[in-house]
Amino acid sequence: MSASEKAKAQMEQVAGKAVRKAAHAMGKEDLAVKGAALEARGKARHVKEKGKGP
Repeated sequence: MSASEKAKAQMEQVAGKAVRKAAHAMGKEDLAVKGAALEARGKARHVKEKGKGP
């Protein structure tokens, strides 16, 4: 897993979580769904990169 891909995956997870939590706090469920999707994309990228090996 390259360092840049690992950082990108982590950034997507963190950004998605922040968007999701902020949207829930403001009561904007459509934005919360987009944040959850971004977080899931980051997790999927992490799993994909982890599976590539050294």
